[in-house]
Amino acid sequence: MADAIHPVVEISPSHALARLKVNGHGMAAESVRFTGRGKIQNHFRAPMHMLVMYEKGERRDGETFVDGLPRSTLRNLERKLTFVPAGLEFFDWHELRGSQMRLMYFYFEPNKLSGLSNPGLARYSVAPRLLFEDDTLCHTALKLKTLVDGPAADPLYFNSLGTLLIHELVRFTFGLPSIKPQLQGGLAPWQQRLVTAYIREHVNERIPIRILAQLVRLSPHHFCRVFKQSLGMPPHRYQTNQRVEHAKLLLASRSDSMTEVGRALGFNSRNAFATAFRKVTGIAPADYRRSLDSRMTEE
Repeated sequence: MADAIHPVVEISPSHALARLKVNGHGMAAESVRFTGRGKIQNHFRAPMHMLVMYEKGERRDGETFVDGLPRSTLRNLERKLTFVPAGLEFFDWHELRGSQMRLMYFYFEPNKLSGLSNPGLARYSVAPRLLFEDDTLCHTALKLKTLVDGPAADPLYFNSLGTLLIHELVRFTFGLPSIKPQLQGGLAPWQQRLVTAYIREHVNERIPIRILAQLVRLSPHHFCRVFKQSLGMPPHRYQTNQRVEHAKLLLASRSDSMTEVGRALGFNSRNAFATAFRKVTGIAPADYRRSLDSRMTEE
């Protein structure tokens, strides 16, 4: 395809992987499959943005690093994403637990990303994000992976999906709400509004499933199924994610200790809070607070 984008992630050893790359207009997508048993290292720094999507993979040991953020040693990388703005350094290494790891690298010219953003957001710089989750981005990324892995990529379809991925990345980066598909058989709109509002209002509690199910007049079993169908994750995981997002606000705006922040959100101990926070974000709450402090110092 036109407009070939040359810089790619440096991966070693090169014999332990398979790489397929498709170039489009202002972007490229690369499908990578690791099959080796030893240590795998990846490094990237270039004048373009990069999005990493881990389709499958669990590491026995390793860490991931992006300039400006604490290192993460998260083990289960399945459906995690990392965003690396142009010019920042990305490095990670893995010793795999299973037989293989599959992931995608998406490369974007900076003017492609800024050209599709709201003009009112142009003055803001994009920030790096490390091992986060977003179902909307993953859904589009997996479509592109199927296209790249196929026998012949349709250029028009590839560029259309790439543009869609950039739009969704811009919306996520600037905190705009994602447009999620309406799935038949999920929660009705009134049920979703009611249950998510209740979870937000009781963010410092672990709400039993039966209570949430009663709110929307469903059995606990049926509620769990339709909740996951509508929101992309089980109720307990959604609750934990909401508590961690609220914890980020407390860590940024308070000088309370980690134990006090965890207690304010209903965690039984500092260790329980740190474990939940690390599982969602890939980093410990203390490292998150230090990263905020360092950013404020730089500004």
